[in-house]
This record gives sequence, C-alpha cells and structure tokens, in this order.
Amino acid sequence: MPRLYLGKILLRWCDACHTPVLAGVCACGAPTRPVAVTPPGDARPAFPDDIERINHIFCEHFGAPLIPDGHIALLNKVPAEDRMDEIVLGGAVVGAVRYIPEERRWEPLPRPGAAAYLQPKKRYIVADDGAIPSIQGKGASLLAPGLVSIDPAVREGDEVFILTRAGECIGVGRAKVDAATAATMERGVVVRTRRNTPSVPVPGKATWEDAIRANETVLTDYEAKSIQFVRDVAEQNPERPTVSYSGGKDSLATLLVVLKALGPVPLLFADTGLEFPETCENVDAVAERYDLPVLRICDEETFWAEFEKNGPPAVDNRWCCKVCKLHPIGRLIGEHWGECLSFIGQRKYESVKRMQSRRVWRNSQVPQQLSAAPIQQWTAMHVWLYIFREEAPYNTLYERGLDRIGCFMCPSSDLATFEIIKESCPDLWEMWLGRLTGWQEKQGLSRDWIERGLWRKRGDADEEEDSYN
Repeated sequence: MPRLYLGKILLRWCDACHTPVLAGVCACGAPTRPVAVTPPGDARPAFPDDIERINHIFCEHFGAPLIPDGHIALLNKVPAEDRMDEIVLGGAVVGAVRYIPEERRWEPLPRPGAAAYLQPKKRYIVADDGAIPSIQGKGASLLAPGLVSIDPAVREGDEVFILTRAGECIGVGRAKVDAATAATMERGVVVRTRRNTPSVPVPGKATWEDAIRANETVLTDYEAKSIQFVRDVAEQNPERPTVSYSGGKDSLATLLVVLKALGPVPLLFADTGLEFPETCENVDAVAERYDLPVLRICDEETFWAEFEKNGPPAVDNRWCCKVCKLHPIGRLIGEHWGECLSFIGQRKYESVKRMQSRRVWRNSQVPQQLSAAPIQQWTAMHVWLYIFREEAPYNTLYERGLDRIGCFMCPSSDLATFEIIKESCPDLWEMWLGRLTGWQEKQGLSRDWIERGLWRKRGDADEEEDSYN
C-alpha cells in the first residue's frame, strides 16, 4: 500500500514521562523524540477493549500478552487490504494486528521491539550464534544451517520470533516451512525475516492524566488558535452560529472550542435512523451537560425508499449522506433561520479530500449553511487529549473498538469493524443483513456479495459528501 501523507506527523514521545507528546519538548522540560508511525500517522489511544483484543491475539499466537498493565498504548491505522493497526508502546512501533477477511481472523505482526514486553512461549525459533550478525545487522533470512531449534507449533506462514540461544530477540518474520519440515532441512530458507524501520521502545508506566500534563502547553496553544478562528469567522459572518454534532469525537472537540469562544449555541443533529443507540444517547448527554438546544431531523423513510430503487450505498456512491444528512439539514436550517454558520469537526488527517478542503466553505448540497472547521489542523491525539482534559462525555462506542462513529452500516467501514458490530449490536446487523439479502436476491447477485462486503463498492465516481464528524 502507498504511504499517504496528509500533513506533518506530529507524534513524539517523552522517555521521562513515558507519554506521547505533540511537541519537540515535553511540559516536563525533557526533549521528545519522533515516533516512526506509518503515514498519515493519525494515532489514537488504545482503550481497554482494544488492549484486551490485542493481548488475546498475541496470547493465542505467541502464548503471551503484548501490552502490560499501566503502560500507555497507542494505535495507528495504516493503509491495508482491510484493517491494520500499528501498536505503539514506549515510543516505538512494537508491532501491528491485521484483519484477514477471508479467514475472519486477526493476525499479529510483531516487531523486534515487542520482545521488550513479552517473551514468546510458542511460535519462536532459536538461531545459531553464527547467524546473529546477518539477521540482526542486515535483516537476512534465517537459513536451515543456522537453525538450532524450532517450536513444534510453528506452521508454514506463521509469524515467528527469532531468538538467540540466550533468549534475546534478533528478528521477526514469517516461517516458510512448518516445524517438522524445518527439522529435516539442510539448506533453504526457514524464516523470511521482515525488515522494519528501527524503533526501540523505552518501557515505563504512565497514565492518561500524565499525558495530559505532558501536553498542557500544546493543548493550550491549539485551543487558543481554534478559539480565535471561531471568533474571527463568527465576527465576519452574521449568520446564526451552530455546531453540527454527530456524536463523534471530532464534533465534540469542536463543540468544546466553540463554547469557549462564543458561549452556548444550538446543536444540529441529523438522525439518519441508522445511528447506534449509543450515538443518540451521547447527543442527549452532551446537550444536557452543556445545557444546549438540539435541532434534530430524521429522514429514515427516504433512505429506505432510495435503497429499494438503487440498492445499498457504497463507498464510491454515498448517496446516503445527501439523502439522510445534507438535504434534511438544509431543510432544518431553512425552517429556523434561512441560513446559518455551522462549526464542523473536519480534520485534514482524515482523508485527502478533507486535507485539500478549505477551512471555511459552502457545500453545494446545503447552500443555506456556511461551514467552518476550527480543528482542521488537529490530529486525533490532540482531539483525545483535549477531550480527556475537559472531561467531556464522549461516545462509549470508541471504547468498544470503533475508531470512527457514523451510521452502523457505513460503507466506508472495513470488514473488521463490521465483525465488531455484529458481536456488539446483533439486532442492528440482522436487520441490515435482511435488507442486503433482499437486494441480493432481487438483483441475482453472487452468493458471496454480502460475505465479502462487495456491496460496499459500486465502481461509480466518488461521492464523499459527508460534512458531519
């Protein structure tokens, strides 16, 4: 997959505080070092459910968990066939987990730095001392003459640790043969070593409260600039100020900034009828916490009417955003004010289109709405640290493995996310599966059209029009 740069990667690490820092110097005064994450580098906190899932994956494969209690872990989504998250511990990428749709399973992809946190109990290989320089220094593969022993659990294609006789990790890679075959080989490749950007972790315990303190100067600076932006835009435009609220983290951070800049403003919420219950609960909780009016509109019937005519929305044909969000919001604005100014949680690190977007604009689908993006320059880590600092009520779905919040069946979601939704929201998924099955039968589509997620891709022009975050 090609590397995708949407802006400068700002993620750094303080080895004194053992926390992520978004500046060259930590608030404690210590210099920070860059974390070599894959672009776009929009890393986020690993919540307890994320940690439990990752530890389960590593335990199942290597017999030991990766993330210890009391350590801050980050996840960085990287371009992949479906979903792949890099794992950051101690300021280094120590591995990743990748979802394999065909097998409906997660695969661990450790890096040598993972050995600072776990000692594999299975799926490891011991190399002869003579092979150490070529493997550790040059990234060479482990050949049969350099093999001392191999764990019997190793199968062809498995990810493995390569250890010295003393138990030190000198590399990681993929087994080219199973254990039984390797034991009989006199020549040939046993493990194809994986070469990664050198990244050495510095283990140490810390809390998210520590991370907030380490980033206090950064958060104050970003907040002040965003507040000034909101005030400048509001002063230059007489339309009624509002916040477009979706129940997601970015619109929550935007709301917090707008409240400090302008005071209470109405929330605009487009209830598609396909929202998670937790999202609607979050809208109510936020409105109650900050004593704000909520203007809601729901056009679920139009969605299903459009579905019956054109089938499900796809990532390259997202008619759903126009039908269920943009057009209804336009009507709502027209009924109440004629026009309005809406502050929206758009960030450039989300996609190429949002990176290229102006910071103040009008969507052609909602000419009644002047949109502005106060947190355009923020990364996901800025957003989360700010939300944690403000102790704001965020959507609990983030704690259950979802990294973005929208309609539960959003075609932009990966198959790994759909598996999480199937387990946590079976009733919603069964309803959607029934609708998909009906369209599949009506159109005579292939038997694997649903199972492989083929309904998500139409082949039409991209229609990414969603303005709500």
